[in-house]
Amino acid sequence: MDLYMMNCELLATCSALGYLEGDTYHKEPDCHETVKDLIRYLRREDETRDIRQQLGASQIVQTDLIPIIRQYHDDKPLFETIIRLLVNLTQPAIVCFGKVPKDKMFRHYFLDVVSYLQGYKVAFADEEVWTVLSRKLYELLQLDWENRQEEDSMLIERILLLVRNILHVPADPEEEKRTDDDASVHDQVLWAIHQSGFDDLLKFIASSDSEQQWCMHVLEIVSLMCREQTSEQLARAGQGRSAGEKAQDELELQAVRQRELADRQARIRALGTRHSRFGGTFVVQGMKSISDKDLIYHQPLKEISQVSFDREKNPKRKPKNRQPMKDGDTTRRSTLSIRLFLKQFCEDFLENCYNGLMRTVKDNLVRMKTQDHDETYYLWAMRFFMEFNRVHNFRVDMVSETVSVRTFHFIETNLTNFYEMMLTDKDDITSWSRRMHLALKAYNELLMTVNAMDASKDPAVRDSANVIKSNIFYVMEYREIFLTLLRKFDETKQPKTYLKDLVETTHVFIKMLERFCKTKGHIVVQKKRKKTKRRKRTAEQAGPAEPSEEDLNTVWDGLSGDLSTFIQGEGELPQDVAPFDAALDTPLEEQRVQAMISIQDSLRGGDPGRALATLRAAREVWPDGAFGTADISQEDEFMALREICFTALPRPATEQAEENLEPDDEGAGEPEEEEIPQFNMTEQDFNFQDYIRRFANPQMLKPYVRLLADYRTNSAHINHCIAKMLHRVAWDCKMEGLLFQISLFRIFQRLLEDPAGSSYSEITKFAKYVLGRFFGLVTRSGPSDGGGNIFPELLFWKGAKEAYEMTEGYGSYQEVRKHKRGGADWSQDEQEELVQWYNKFKEEGGDVDIVDRIRQNFSDPNKNRQQIISQLVFQGVVQDTSELTRKKRPRQSAVWREEEELQLQHLFDKHKHSDDPVGDIMSEMTEKRSKKKVIEKLLDMGLVSDRKDLYKKRRRKGGKKKDKEEDFMVDDEEDMAGLEEGEPVPSDGEMEVQDSSDSDSDEESEESDGEEETVASLLKRLQDEGLGDQLQWIASGLERTADDRETDESGESVPIVPLTEDSETAMEHRTFQKLLKMVGLAPPANEQESFWRIPGTLSAAELRKMANVLTGKESADDLPTKKQSSSRYKALKELAKKQGKERKRGKPTRQEEDEPPTASKSGKKRARQLDSSDEEDNESLTSGSSKRSRKGSGSIDQEESMDTEEQDKPSEESTSVRKALESDSDSDEDNVPLRQIAHARRRIESSDSEEDK
Repeated sequence: MDLYMMNCELLATCSALGYLEGDTYHKEPDCHETVKDLIRYLRREDETRDIRQQLGASQIVQTDLIPIIRQYHDDKPLFETIIRLLVNLTQPAIVCFGKVPKDKMFRHYFLDVVSYLQGYKVAFADEEVWTVLSRKLYELLQLDWENRQEEDSMLIERILLLVRNILHVPADPEEEKRTDDDASVHDQVLWAIHQSGFDDLLKFIASSDSEQQWCMHVLEIVSLMCREQTSEQLARAGQGRSAGEKAQDELELQAVRQRELADRQARIRALGTRHSRFGGTFVVQGMKSISDKDLIYHQPLKEISQVSFDREKNPKRKPKNRQPMKDGDTTRRSTLSIRLFLKQFCEDFLENCYNGLMRTVKDNLVRMKTQDHDETYYLWAMRFFMEFNRVHNFRVDMVSETVSVRTFHFIETNLTNFYEMMLTDKDDITSWSRRMHLALKAYNELLMTVNAMDASKDPAVRDSANVIKSNIFYVMEYREIFLTLLRKFDETKQPKTYLKDLVETTHVFIKMLERFCKTKGHIVVQKKRKKTKRRKRTAEQAGPAEPSEEDLNTVWDGLSGDLSTFIQGEGELPQDVAPFDAALDTPLEEQRVQAMISIQDSLRGGDPGRALATLRAAREVWPDGAFGTADISQEDEFMALREICFTALPRPATEQAEENLEPDDEGAGEPEEEEIPQFNMTEQDFNFQDYIRRFANPQMLKPYVRLLADYRTNSAHINHCIAKMLHRVAWDCKMEGLLFQISLFRIFQRLLEDPAGSSYSEITKFAKYVLGRFFGLVTRSGPSDGGGNIFPELLFWKGAKEAYEMTEGYGSYQEVRKHKRGGADWSQDEQEELVQWYNKFKEEGGDVDIVDRIRQNFSDPNKNRQQIISQLVFQGVVQDTSELTRKKRPRQSAVWREEEELQLQHLFDKHKHSDDPVGDIMSEMTEKRSKKKVIEKLLDMGLVSDRKDLYKKRRRKGGKKKDKEEDFMVDDEEDMAGLEEGEPVPSDGEMEVQDSSDSDSDEESEESDGEEETVASLLKRLQDEGLGDQLQWIASGLERTADDRETDESGESVPIVPLTEDSETAMEHRTFQKLLKMVGLAPPANEQESFWRIPGTLSAAELRKMANVLTGKESADDLPTKKQSSSRYKALKELAKKQGKERKRGKPTRQEEDEPPTASKSGKKRARQLDSSDEEDNESLTSGSSKRSRKGSGSIDQEESMDTEEQDKPSEESTSVRKALESDSDSDEDNVPLRQIAHARRRIESSDSEEDK
């Protein structure tokens, strides 16, 4: 930019800074304010970065700012302001423009800014400037955290950013014109940093625990310092070359020399005997021109092969988007002093800083405390320093932080993510491709380090390597990643250096896997098995339409005022919000989404108070920032709710109820099956040869052949990796036919004609083998064998089938397949028998599958279904295998037809009084439907009003009395004594619950009579069935409850909520439930409860004893299988026994004496059962009973009244029983039937009320 085009105000501002006279700079009095004005100018620059360009053209950094730093560094305000300005001026051009501009004008501006930055970097190659920066940074780091102000921390960060910006400036090789072993501008800056001691400050910050906040800045600066270096060169700096290196260099020099000689001889042979000015004209015999005459060629020719028709043609240009991507990384060998300095820096960094710094950086990356794409610096540091450690002086303890299975997982996850972003973010493919390449190099170095550990002399290191290898070889993703990367390679998106690293990494992984398989012999690995899940959905399953933005604005305007009132704390928020329920089977992430949807529904529904309450409750459950932080301001909370209201959240599709379907639209509501792929992880034996066969694929071999074309520029190791993979395919897999491809043969031709071909002996030997196999097939096969088709096959890449048929003969693949399927093992009699059975069953017809009927009647039962189908097709009896596939059953319609409803009504009238009405109805229905659908249809038709009417009625087993009323009576004579007249009538539900419980108890008693089981036997059985983890889960829950009981003695029962599928299955296991009952856990008491519970009466010591028994720490004999009777139980049982004896003697009980004669019949039927919930109303029941006894006292004779007066006094028996009830009223250990206990309690309370009267 021309200085005469500068802004006059900006030029005047620059002049007001001061002037340089010799080596002395004289600043103006208002220099500090002038620097601030320049910062303000930079804030107002436009998209062309005009202010930055004008300041760069004026060379303000070289002539003003750097001299001020050198001379006036003691002026703290001025120094801080200039550092602030320099950070702004030196920021990378890619940061200023966002990306490399594609527009011609803006790209010109971009290059101008880059050129100015390169001038700044030359100016910073000054040791005095770096000495000032080092001294200032040292003084700031000496301050303790309590004495360090916020301005000091900002100055530290700005100095580090300035260093980062200077080192980030790209080099200009054309301008510098530096060769290897020469000092470039970047080397000069590094030497200034070293001389000033700034590198020691970087190592101090990286190793200090109190300076962890600058870890990312330090890691970025270190990566820029070693940007142009390779770790291998630095590790071997200052060392003499080994004999192997010298021999390799001699071979390379010899190859170059041989090529030069060959080229010189070829040029000599190409020269004719005639002078060059006499070109000559030649007639090419046998080659016709446009006419019928021979071709006339007007060029000098030495050989007929030199005839070319492409001389005057324009070469076809490739489109820009199809050209191979160019390599962006450049490396050079710096001067020896720089390499020695960097080598010593890397050694100190590894020994003192690497593990701690990488641990901190990894933690920041996981917690997302860093900026975007900062993981690239972590991957670079891992690859660089681990390679340096492996080449220089291998010590595992120096890089132990990044040698683990978690590191493999981290790299594999980022590698997959980078590839997916490369496919989606097409505008930034280059950046994502470089990040992917960096992750691949880190993965390669991690494998190399583990391989080096395997060769260590320390057995502990070798054991650690075996553990890591067994883990990475077991997991399927780590084995499949190389197959995926080779298959997805695209030369337009990924450079050739990436392909070289990929081939080398694949070679290392396969080599380690092969050695591991040979050492272990038998390996079990993980395999992913695909399982298709079918989900029914209807056509009306789409959710409600998203409201328009105008509607949302209207809704927001209406509720924003109330929302502000609630946020300021002036309104009352609802308290009944619960964004999370631990008892649900819904995963935690789905509940988070449901909470967000609930907030949005409350806002759009006009309830801002509930939305705010839900947001704050969800923030306590998920404090990760999704619902805001704990210290969120009122304004941010208001804006967060607005964003939730306006965001289109992904909602699950709402399933339409079947009853909402119109009767006319019978076909519209047909449920459609949607296939959802699911994957289950299984285990299988690993076969290394099968794994190698997966590389025998054209998509895998194309990258290798493409890379082999550059065998001259490839390193010897890369050529070895290529040759080894091709050898595995051709020799190990016996599939050399895959390599019969014209492009590969052309490479072999160039290789065999290369004068320096002896330098590539391995590839040359392999090429001769493949070509020999091909021409052997040509000479062996005649036209009748299809040998004439081999040459056209060279033009195409082939699969395994085509390659096999090329080598073994066309049609041989099908014969082998038939033999494997059993088609060639059929005798003549079996073939005739098969045809006879097929024709017979074909004529009979029917719905039964023909192949299944053939298998049932065939003489050889070992023939499977696939063999039978293959043989039928082979004999030509069946033309298509689809004719023999099993017919799928037609799906039933979701809509009930009229004849089905009539049949359902008829069957209901027929079986409504049976014990199992729904089961009997389903057994006689012509159209089979589920029990749930039948019950719902009965309710819809109005045939029943309550589901309980359709429940299966349970009968007593082994009851002695047969009439309907006596089915509800207990068998025990003592229970008979407990029944009294006048008790409240239980509801139908209570009757059903009690009957079911009685039935269950009878079943348990029968089981116990057959075989008496103990806790130890049940534990052993459950352990054998694989429920040991579930027993451990119950024991841990008992331990936690015991800990809570020691601090909180509330005595509340604790539900046992199964959160996993295995736990839920165990809780439904009958033996598991039996064990829980035996140890003292309580099953669900009624229909209202769903979970088993830990009774509140159990003490902490009892709970721990139960947990120790379940885990096997204590003997099961220490845990009684039957509970000891409490005082309440003993008292009530004695009272029930005494009452039964009085009935046998004919003496009326107390309540029988008090009850009128008219109440006996009605009360007899009603007093059958007492639910546990009725015990809460004992007082009201007792008062009613006492009223009835007083009302009927007039009909009692004098003798009975005298007896009644005597009985009005509280007896010792009732007093003792009442004391027992008061002392043990909360016990849950009663084994006496509920009817006897409740009746005894009412007797006691009745006597108390009469005594009070």
